[in-house]
Amino acid sequence: MPNSALTRRSVLAAAALATATGATLAAPFARGAYAAGRLNVGFWDHWVPGANEAVRKLAQEWADTEKIDLKLDFITSTGDKLRITIAAEAQAGSGHDVLSMSTWMPSSYADKLEPVDDVVSGLIEQNGEVGETVEYLAKFNGRWVAVPTSVGTLTKPPCGRIDLIKQHAGLDVTRMYPAGREDKELAATWSWDLFQQTAEKCAKGGHPFGMPLGGGSDAVDWVGAVFASHGATLVDDKGNVTVNSDATRQVLEWFKRLVPSLPADVFAWDDAANNKMLVSGKASLIMNPPSAWAVAKRDAPQIAEQLWTFPSPKGPKGRYEPFLPFYWTLWKFSPNKTAAKSLLTYLQQRPAVEKLVAASQGFDIPPYRKLRDFKIWADEGPPSGSLYNYPPRHADQIPSIAAAPAPPRIAVQIYTQATMPKMIAQCTQGGKTIDQAIAWATDEISGFMRT
Repeated sequence: MPNSALTRRSVLAAAALATATGATLAAPFARGAYAAGRLNVGFWDHWVPGANEAVRKLAQEWADTEKIDLKLDFITSTGDKLRITIAAEAQAGSGHDVLSMSTWMPSSYADKLEPVDDVVSGLIEQNGEVGETVEYLAKFNGRWVAVPTSVGTLTKPPCGRIDLIKQHAGLDVTRMYPAGREDKELAATWSWDLFQQTAEKCAKGGHPFGMPLGGGSDAVDWVGAVFASHGATLVDDKGNVTVNSDATRQVLEWFKRLVPSLPADVFAWDDAANNKMLVSGKASLIMNPPSAWAVAKRDAPQIAEQLWTFPSPKGPKGRYEPFLPFYWTLWKFSPNKTAAKSLLTYLQQRPAVEKLVAASQGFDIPPYRKLRDFKIWADEGPPSGSLYNYPPRHADQIPSIAAAPAPPRIAVQIYTQATMPKMIAQCTQGGKTIDQAIAWATDEISGFMRT
């Protein structure tokens, strides 16, 4: 089977064909170029029941049309099995043709991944821009090495109790960010300062915010958004250490005001702790994808009926949303690159993406700007419209990942070592001054650069 490159023209032609046929997803993609053959694909094992089956069905429809012998595996991320599989295949130079990778993985294995500029450029022209964070994580030496996908891509905005926030702080989050056009005047007041004041009032009312500050990704993600919205970077895009700044001091001073309003054990929380606190009825707000809401809908419907998702607060430098994109990647050693690129293009057509998002119950977010208008988020409930503001759809929202814009090889260490939460712990729990916490972080980051 030839490995001839899939041209941008063929990608766009295929997309046009799918659109012209009223989203008939079985439309062929230049079938004659690679009819028959095998393709071995490893997708992420989705936590939402039924989501894997939607991927399987769409992929098999493509395979049946193209006469491809398709083998699909769904690999769990539990116990780092997906990460271990990626590492093993990269070392062996054999395995799946296509593998799912999240966040930092594409840059970590960029030299072993097939460039996919032809696929991604066509999808962006068709589906809209993907934003700086998606590019930052999936481009290497100016080339795309991963295809952005909705499957697994998520954001972590606030999910708050409508009743408790109104009762304790007098703030109506459904009026500030309704399931439709936002109240711009009220939304403009939603800042990290107001967040801190609201957290203090809710804590005094007996229902604190559940904001983790340990080493898990939930803590790193929301803390990273606070840092970014204040213009506080630890390392710049050139690799210069920039943690020692007035912006860093400003954000650490903010955390010193916030922490006394949070549960005392948040520095020991794992990623499940905030979910459990919300579902139990103890928390008035967390920052999370809709997984906590989905559990509440199943186990505590009276709480789910009071949950509302809305954008993150803004800081002096903007409104940053914690954002974790997922990708589909193609190994250079794949014997069937053209078929792999065709499958990935096929699965990113608007009708296919809409089916995949619906199967995830709105958990997955398309990284492409034009694909965030599906009805699933407006229709999901209770309450009706609870997830409307889950995908970043407002003009001032900036999807971001903690530790950017540092070069990815440094940023991934800042992220995995939870450097920012540790700085907060030192100057709020460890008896150190803010300048001492900054000095500690400077030494840590210098060590990352030597590895």
